[in-house]
Formats: sequence, C-alpha cells, structure tokens
Amino acid sequence: MYTLEDLGRAVRSPRAVARELNRLCHTRLGTREFNPAGIDIFEADWDNLVILDACRHDTFAEQSDLPGQLEFRISRGAATSEFVRANFSGRHEHDTVYLTANSWYRRLRDDIDASVHDYIDLHMGDEDGTYHSEEFRVVVPEVVTEQARQVSKKYPDKRLIVHYIQPHHPFIGPTGREHFRANSSSLEEILRDSPEATPERVVKAYRENLDIALDAVGDLLPSLPGKTVVTADHGEMLGDRHQFVPIRDFGHQNGLYNEPLTKVPWHVIDNGDRKRIVADEPGGDDDDVDLEQLEQRLRDLGYKM
Repeated sequence: MYTLEDLGRAVRSPRAVARELNRLCHTRLGTREFNPAGIDIFEADWDNLVILDACRHDTFAEQSDLPGQLEFRISRGAATSEFVRANFSGRHEHDTVYLTANSWYRRLRDDIDASVHDYIDLHMGDEDGTYHSEEFRVVVPEVVTEQARQVSKKYPDKRLIVHYIQPHHPFIGPTGREHFRANSSSLEEILRDSPEATPERVVKAYRENLDIALDAVGDLLPSLPGKTVVTADHGEMLGDRHQFVPIRDFGHQNGLYNEPLTKVPWHVIDNGDRKRIVADEPGGDDDDVDLEQLEQRLRDLGYKM
C-alpha cells in the first residue's frame, strides 16, 4: 500500500511529484507489490541465468555480439529490491546457487522467507574483502566471471544464477573514470549535483559499463554447460519519458512499470547437454552479515536505505 514515506518523497520536487503520480498509476494506487505482467524467473527454462543489473533490452540489442538468440521478457520489478521480492518471496529453491555482485537478496532474505542451496555475495566480499573494488566501491565484471567459473564447477548439478552489477552505475569505463568515479549517488543526484554529468555523458558511461559486462559474460559462457539465459533484473531510464505524466527521467525505482524499466533482454545460449538438476539441503545460505556494512555497500550503488 502507499505510505506516508511515499507521499513525503513525492513532494520534494516537481519531477518527484510527477514520478509519484506515475507510480500511483502503475501500482493501481499502491495496491500492486510488483509488476503483474512480469515473468517468474524460477518457472522459466534455464540451467544458468546471467543477470545484468539495470540492462535495457534496446541497448543490449544494439551492443551485444554474444552467440545465441535474443528475445525479450518483461520483468516483475523496476529495481533490484522489487525484483528480488517478486521472484524470491516464499521460495526455497534448493536446486539453485545464487552468486551476486548486488546484496539486495541478502538484505531482504529473512523478511521474504527465501532460501537457495548456496548464496555467494561478492558485493560483501570474503573475509579479506578481495572481491569488492575499493576504487569503484563495486564488484567489477571480471571478478564475477572468475568466481562464477569456480562455482559452476563446484555445483554441476545445480541451477546457477550469476548477477553482475554492470551496466548499473558506478561507471567504471573511460567516461566514468573521468567524470563519475567519485559518485555513488543515484543518476538523478549525479545529474543534479555534478556539472560534468551531462545526460549525454551518462548515456555514454552506461553504454561503456554494458560493453565491459558483455565482454566478461562472453568470457564466462564457455564455462557454463547447458542452457544459459542472459537477462536483467530491470532496465534503466536514460532520458525517456514516463508513460502517464510524460516527464523525462533517469535511473530506476520500484513501482514504475514502463518499457525502459521492465522490458529486459532474454538471450538464450545452448552449450552442450542440459544439466541434471537436483535439490539438496542448503549449504552456505544462512551465514551472518554485518547489516551496517551491507547497507553501506548498497548506498555505494546509489540506493537509499
């Protein structure tokens, strides 16, 4: 349901007011908890699901040269937290291993009564913090690929979810290094507060992030047996107009189910025989977490906690 917090967010600026009006329309006055037109990822047919965070279908189609066949699907969420709630709530997927560079599942897991066979959170890092780049405050794609290769070998009889954070900001390509490296805010705040952050540079930096991610995914694909789908948890607004109150906007937020945010790639690659998937009792999905550190890592991605 719509809350006082939601209403407070709406009065901060004319743009925020228009955004909240759009959200009210998409969520039927706050009665929808997720996009009902979206797919249930666990009911889809795949052995390996590679998620590119905040990846638009149209930009993926323009830039990807991955082997296989590109289709599209509609996501249940317009942001990662909504995607996680919509797909994992009440699910105990003990035939699935989830390796991620985005900690939202870990942040929400207890609230939504979810579990998988094993959960590997690269965003939080290991005991030495070696997965998380302190330069960019994010896990870079090549690290995700390296760890995913090892996890795929360790769990040959499990469905595997590999969640890259790119093309989501922070921007780690040439344009990002020059103009955006110090920013961990939302795209809206970056554009508002940084004189160098023009809309054109944001789009260029986003495309560079996607290229880096696609190169890393291309390196990973030969190590993933069976049927792999490359998709996204949600898309990204890059100056697109909203559907109902047609303001231009950047970034992504829950409850806005327009095409730039919910139409995601669904790129299918077949690599040999399908996996023989079996469910087993969870292994490493119940580890403790430093909640303060976890929320700071999410803030580094521009999320409001």
